[in-house]
Amino acid sequence: MSQRSIRTDSPRRARRVGEDIPLARRSSSLPSPGTSRGSKLRWFLVGSALVASFGALLIAGPLRGLLQPAPVAGLNARLGRDGRLLGHFRYPEAPAAQLVAIAPDLQLRTDAARSLLQMQKDAAAAGVNLVVLSGFRSRELQKQLFFDVKSERNQSAADRALVSAPPGFSEHSTGFAVDLGDGRAPEANLSPRFDATTAYRWLQANAARYHFQLSFPRNNPQGVSYEPWHWRFEGSSEALELFEPAHRLSGSRAGDQGLR
Repeated sequence: MSQRSIRTDSPRRARRVGEDIPLARRSSSLPSPGTSRGSKLRWFLVGSALVASFGALLIAGPLRGLLQPAPVAGLNARLGRDGRLLGHFRYPEAPAAQLVAIAPDLQLRTDAARSLLQMQKDAAAAGVNLVVLSGFRSRELQKQLFFDVKSERNQSAADRALVSAPPGFSEHSTGFAVDLGDGRAPEANLSPRFDATTAYRWLQANAARYHFQLSFPRNNPQGVSYEPWHWRFEGSSEALELFEPAHRLSGSRAGDQGLR
C-alpha cells in the first residue's frame, strides 16, 4: 500500500514542489538564455561611457584654451588657467557716468576720486607734493599704449606686458587705479627711482588710510615689473570684488598671509 503510494504519487509531488518555487528564486538560480550576455553588454556600454566622460574632463581644460579665440585681437596669446593674459587679470571698463574729473584730462570713479583728493590734501599739509600722472584709461587708449609702443620699441608681446597691460586687462580701465608722482622730483616719475622720493615714503606710511594699495611691488606673483608709482583704490565693495583675483593670487604665493 505504501509502496504503491510512493510509486504513483512521487512524480506528481515532485512537479508540485517545482511549481511552488517563487518565480524570482527560479529565475535567479536558472537564468534564461541570453540574459548573462545582455548584462555584460550593458555594463560594457556603461563603463565605456564613464571612461569617455572622464577622459573628456581631463583634456577639456587644456583644449578649451586652444580652441577659443585670442582674448585680444592682434595678440597671439591665450588666457592662463587663472584667467590671466601675460600676467594681467581681465578688468571691465568703468561706465562714463561713474567717472569724475580730478584734474584736467584725468578721471576716476567717484569714491576713488574723493579719497584721492583727500589724500593729496593731507600730503600737502605734511609738505609732500603728491601729483597724479594717470587715472582712468579707456580700452581704446590702452590699446594704443600697448600695441603702438610695442611696435615703436620692437618689443614682443611678453616684453611689453611686463610694463603695460593689454587692452581689457588694465587696472586703469576700472577707474580705480592711479599713477602717482612727486612734484618735487619729476625726474623719478614713472620710474623705479620713485621709491626713493619723499612722496613714495609718505604713501608707504599713509596710503592705506585712504584705501590705496601698491599694485605691483617687487617680485609680485603676477610677474609684472616693479611699479612703485601704480596704486589702486580698494575702498568699496565693487573695487574689492574686482581685485579679488589679484589678492587671491598673492595670498596663495605668500602662504596665505591674511590677503584673502
